[in-house]
Amino acid sequence: MQKSHKHQSSGGIHGLCQQAVQDIDPYHLSHFQILENNACQEINSSQRTSVSFGAYKEQYFTLESSPAASLIACDSPSGASVSSNRSPHSPQDSQSCLSDQHHCSENTCGCGSPISSSSCADDSNELKHKLRELEISLLGPESDIVDSCYCCFKGGYHQTASVPRGDWDKMVEMNPKLDLKVVLMNCARAVSDADIPTAVGLMDVLGRMVSVSGEPMQRLGAYLLEGLRARLESSGSSIYKSLKCKEPTSKELMTSMHILYQICPYFKFAYMSANVVIEKAMEHESRIHIIDFQIAQGSQWVSLIQALAGRHGGPPFIRIMGIDDSQSFHARGGGLDIVGKRLSQVAESCGVPFEFHGAAMSGCDVELQNLGIRPGEAVAVNFPFVLHHIPDESVSTHNHRDRLLRLVKSLSPKVVTLVEQESNTNTSPFISRFRETMDYYTAMFESIDVARPRDDKQRISAEQHCVARDIVNMIACEGAERVERHELFGKWRARFSMAGFRPYPLSLSVINATRNLLKDYHENYRLEQGDGALYLGWINRALATSSAWW
Repeated sequence: MQKSHKHQSSGGIHGLCQQAVQDIDPYHLSHFQILENNACQEINSSQRTSVSFGAYKEQYFTLESSPAASLIACDSPSGASVSSNRSPHSPQDSQSCLSDQHHCSENTCGCGSPISSSSCADDSNELKHKLRELEISLLGPESDIVDSCYCCFKGGYHQTASVPRGDWDKMVEMNPKLDLKVVLMNCARAVSDADIPTAVGLMDVLGRMVSVSGEPMQRLGAYLLEGLRARLESSGSSIYKSLKCKEPTSKELMTSMHILYQICPYFKFAYMSANVVIEKAMEHESRIHIIDFQIAQGSQWVSLIQALAGRHGGPPFIRIMGIDDSQSFHARGGGLDIVGKRLSQVAESCGVPFEFHGAAMSGCDVELQNLGIRPGEAVAVNFPFVLHHIPDESVSTHNHRDRLLRLVKSLSPKVVTLVEQESNTNTSPFISRFRETMDYYTAMFESIDVARPRDDKQRISAEQHCVARDIVNMIACEGAERVERHELFGKWRARFSMAGFRPYPLSLSVINATRNLLKDYHENYRLEQGDGALYLGWINRALATSSAWW
């Protein structure tokens, strides 16, 4: 699991990968649309010039969805305007929604299709009614599953004591079309409401419905269930202690990240889009200083060094400052000297004058003196899937997220590159965050599903070691212990603007390079440009954005 904000980890989304991005054949995309998270309101066309992933005029179902499965239980009508009293560190929803007028996941149910509050409430009530019917049919009208569940939970079990396990099996048999997403949402709501008997009973049912080798939703459900159990039983550091035994070895984590790097384009999208922008911004500079706030294995810079080696007039002098964290150290099995040695060897083989310096610290601890700024060097700063780990004003009075952006702006950089997940989990109340997490990772798990067989052990390992940790952290933790705090591009745009940045124009070469990249992947991956950013998505769901600033 990730540590507190003083020891933040790259989690499963930023690679600790070891391959360089390679050019591939051009890929011509058809017209499509970028995700609009607010399904309940119409957006004036003047607010966004680009078209969107997932226009709600067309009904959309993902690979594992069906009309019946799309009826996800969601909040009551008041849920969009009242903050949850279960999330003391989360501001009111209206504050979160202001992050982007077009992206308000508080009003969106999973799968990207609009669902009325009445139908959601009906689903929830129907499930509870079925539970009660089962109770009466098995134990009689005077039975009290509530007390038996609670007594069992206090003993530390995930199932009822006085109600036999087979009785819950009968519930599943009585409801062969029971929707996994509906059960997950009802379980999350029970956990949020501290309704322990219902939560424990539904967890028992969910245990029979999920599988790490099943369909995408079954696999995701297994990790969402783990997060709900951890949240119900404890919070904060105690969760990390209880799950410490599941920490993969360095070799296991490295192998898992490498598999994820190969089968999904997310890491390559981040590396390639940033490198093309930096190369363009630095085309007339003879001395370049790159500050990478998540250096990991340093894989991103291999292809850039090779590209700059062939520059007309000779290669520039390149100096890389790599910021490290404890997760990267664990995956490498050693310190930043491993990264420096590898990149130095690459530069030497290409005839590029090169220096590497490391700063083994969390990004939120970085100060000006740690960055080694020298006169006469053109500065490029890279934020690859890392800023969402930096705590902001919703976590404490020390808003390191905005402080770090102001610090970077004070360096007068030639360009700053940003790649982040397109998701809204930072300040969302728990139920909204759970629904957004389920929606986002449904698309991601479906994208992984097309690349490897469902019983593929390497795929299972990659999901468990690299993606599950993020999911559990988002569901189980609050405050400083919750380090997975994603924001939509609209909020990042606002933060960068407040720090004094302007959007750096994305050239046609960036778009063409990323289109070429997607040629090697499934046709359901989508790429679109809008609001000064590139959006990478799966079918109708945007999953990542790449942007540049100066």
